[in-house]
Amino acid sequence: MPALVTNSKIWGEMFGTKEMHHVFSDESTIQLYLEVEAALARSQSKLGIIPKEAGEKITSAAILDLINWDILKQRTSIVGYPILPLVEQLSLSVEDGYGQYCHWGATTQDIMDTADVLQIRKGLNLLSKDLDSIANALSKIVKDHINTPMAGRTHLQHALPVPFGYKAATWLSSIDRHIKRLEEIKSRIFNVSFFGAAGTLASLGEVDGLNTQANLAKELNLNVPDVSWHSIRDNFCEVTGWLALVGSSLGKIAYDVMLMMQTETQEVAEPFLHGRGSSSTMPQKRNPISSEVMLACSKLLREHHSSMLDAMVLDHERATGQWHVEWYTLPNAFIISSACLSSAKYLLEGLEISPENMKFNLNKTNGLIVAEAVMMALAPHIGRQVAHDIVYECCRESLKNKITFIDALLSEKVISNVFNKKDLEKVIDPSNYLGAAPAMAQRLLNNR
Repeated sequence: MPALVTNSKIWGEMFGTKEMHHVFSDESTIQLYLEVEAALARSQSKLGIIPKEAGEKITSAAILDLINWDILKQRTSIVGYPILPLVEQLSLSVEDGYGQYCHWGATTQDIMDTADVLQIRKGLNLLSKDLDSIANALSKIVKDHINTPMAGRTHLQHALPVPFGYKAATWLSSIDRHIKRLEEIKSRIFNVSFFGAAGTLASLGEVDGLNTQANLAKELNLNVPDVSWHSIRDNFCEVTGWLALVGSSLGKIAYDVMLMMQTETQEVAEPFLHGRGSSSTMPQKRNPISSEVMLACSKLLREHHSSMLDAMVLDHERATGQWHVEWYTLPNAFIISSACLSSAKYLLEGLEISPENMKFNLNKTNGLIVAEAVMMALAPHIGRQVAHDIVYECCRESLKNKITFIDALLSEKVISNVFNKKDLEKVIDPSNYLGAAPAMAQRLLNNR
C-alpha cells in the first residue's frame, strides 16, 4: 500500500512533526471524542437531566483503554461514522447500567465537531509557539543587518540597494500580522457544537438543551455560538485559510532564500549540518532542503484550503459528503503546517548571512545599481527627464564598452560640469542610497 509523505517511515518529520502527528493521531482523536462525551455527561448530571452518578461513572469509563480498535474499525466502516460505534463500547464499559445515559440528546456531529475544535486548539498552540520563534529569529536578523546593503531585485534583476535587515523586516511584517490574525479568529473558532440531530435541540427541549449547551462549553473552556454551525463551516475554513496564509508567507521567504543561495549569488545559506542537502553524485552540493520543504508545504496548504472552500457549500442542515472532506483535509493541513513552520524556524534561527557577498554582488554592475541616485541628484540642475535620458545613455556606454559607471558619467560633459569625481563617488555609494529603509525597519521593530 502506498504511503503518504505525512505518515511515511521514509520521510520522517519532513512533512509533519511528531508533536502534530500526535495531536491528530487516531488515539488522540478518539480520546477527544471520549472527553466530549464525558463532559456532556457531567454537564447534564449537574443540571439534573441525567442522574448524578451517571456523569461520574461515564467520566471514569471514558478512557482509551476501553477501546477495541478492531470492532471500532469494523463498525465505523458499516455505520460510516465513528461515534455510534464508540458510544456502543463506552456504554458497555460504564458500571451499574449508567451507560444508557451516554450521548444524551446529542448527535454524531456534535461530538465530532466539538472534538475537532479541541484538536484545532491544540494544533494552533503548537504552531503559535513556532510562529513566535520565527518572529524572534527574524527580529534578530533585522536588528543585526538593518544597515547591511545588498542588491534589491525586481524582475530578478538588480534594482536598487536595500538593507538586508529591511528585506527581513518585510518578511517579519507578515508574520506579525499572522500572529495578530490568529488571536482575532480564536473567538470564531473555539465554539462548542451541541445542537442535536437537526440543530434545534428538540430532543432536550429549549431549557435543558440550552443549559446543556452552556455547561458543556464551560466544561471544555469553549464559547457558546448563537446558532448551530453544523452546516455553516466558515469557521474551520478560516482556520485553513490562516494556515494557507502563513504557509504562503513562509513560501515567499523560502523562495527568496533559495534564490540568494544560488552559486552565482551566495548571499545567504541554510544552517550547515553535515550531509544535509548533499547530492548522491556531486560532493560540492549543498541544496536548500529546508526552503524546498517550506515551498512545497506552502503549495499543499493552498490546495487544502481550496478543498475546505469547496466543503463549505453544503446542503440543508447536514452535509451529504462535503463534511467528509474536512476529515481528510484538516489533519493533513495541520500536519503539513507543522513541517512548514518547523523548517522555517530551523532555517531562520541558523541562517548564515554573508555581507561580503552582498557587497560583491552590489558591485557586479560596476555601479549601475545606483543609476537612479545619479538621475535624482542631477535632476534639480537640468530637469528630471533630461537627467534620466543622459544617465540612461551613460548606462548603455558602461555596458557596451565595459567601463565603470563613474567613468561613463564623467565622460558626459553635462554631468561633469555639475559633479566632480569625489561628488559622484559619494552619490554612487550604495550605502548612501538606502532611503528610508533602515528607518522603516526600525519603526517595525519599535511598534512590535
